[in-house]
Amino acid sequence: MATNKLTRNILIALVLGLVVGYIINLTAGSPEATREIARYLGIITQLFLRLIKMIIAPLVLSTLIVGVAHMGSGGSIGRTFARTLAWFIVASVASLSLGILMVNILQPGVGVGLTLPDAAASSGITKAAFDATTFFPNLVPKSIFEAMATNEILQIVVFSLFAGVGLIAIGEQGAPIIRGLDALMHLMLKITGYVMQTAPFAVFAAVASSIAVEGLGIIITFGKFIGSFYLGLGMLWVLLLSAGAFVIGAANVKRLIGTIREPFLITFATASSEAAYPKMIEALDRFGVPTRITSFVLPLGYSFNLDGSMMYCAFASIFIAQAYGIELTLAQEIFMLGLLMITSKGIAGVPRASLVVIAATLPYFGIPEAGLLLILAVDHFLDMGRSATNVIGNAVATAVIAKWDEADVVKAAAASALLAKPAE
Repeated sequence: MATNKLTRNILIALVLGLVVGYIINLTAGSPEATREIARYLGIITQLFLRLIKMIIAPLVLSTLIVGVAHMGSGGSIGRTFARTLAWFIVASVASLSLGILMVNILQPGVGVGLTLPDAAASSGITKAAFDATTFFPNLVPKSIFEAMATNEILQIVVFSLFAGVGLIAIGEQGAPIIRGLDALMHLMLKITGYVMQTAPFAVFAAVASSIAVEGLGIIITFGKFIGSFYLGLGMLWVLLLSAGAFVIGAANVKRLIGTIREPFLITFATASSEAAYPKMIEALDRFGVPTRITSFVLPLGYSFNLDGSMMYCAFASIFIAQAYGIELTLAQEIFMLGLLMITSKGIAGVPRASLVVIAATLPYFGIPEAGLLLILAVDHFLDMGRSATNVIGNAVATAVIAKWDEADVVKAAAASALLAKPAE
């Protein structure tokens, strides 16, 4: 009942945000006044997102260490990691390929009808190309306290994996630590419940401020681009859910969709995948995914399995090329797919990460970086869809890995029963 009530309140807040934002856009009097009102509305959204960030680091640390410790053996951890990585790679390739395919079929940038920025203009987005010499060393925290203070999820994951394996190795001596971390996990989930009561206010403020500044007219102006991208996202949802249904069954996929509706709506309205992380843990627990699997797969997914964001990077890059009349060969588009596979993994946690990846990718193909100015006006509305798609992708991935893990448990139990059976 509480879940249904929160979902209803979020939907009401979403509609009210649209209406109030549109009224502000029409009546504020000047763009400066509109931006000032939006800035004050943004306080509510920022408070909510900071409350979420406050929870994430201790939640990831506690759930992942306890989850690894409960896996019981290095072999089980290795199998789960290998399966997770394999799923993420396949999903990444599928997302990027679908983005390239859809933008070539729909061609939203051809005859775009918008005033193109001067090719020499700066987009204002800081480029951050993948650099192995900084990325890989930065995976390991100099201090776990520093990693938690700065919400460096990948660094927390690395430390937690070591700590979980260490707890397995010391056996009974680690039991009090596991109980303490388990208590911390439940404390964080309880705090999550309190924080989520404020989600409708954050949703209202986020939507109202965006519509107030840009107006509904911007959606009409960029209608072909936005519509084409959301059609592509719809195709990606079908692909991800179909792949999930192949492993866990269509009925379970349908139940999973219903279970994650809250984190999906929160992410869609706030355009922040982080905002849904604590609720995703609760939702997947209700679905029946073991905590040890959720706590292992989900943090990795938030860094390496951003299906919607990767599709957007491919889609938007080729859209900009189309707008400038630049034709890319098949070989170039395949190279772009490979390049985005790498660069998208190197900017986990970077604000407006998709735009940073696109800015780093365009120069490789002679596409003016200024083309980013074309999509900046509607990036928030696109970010809503791609962030929500990330939630779907990570939910499906976690459910699939849990199903495979369950099959391993059944096989192990059958083998143990066979060995225990006395010889006749």
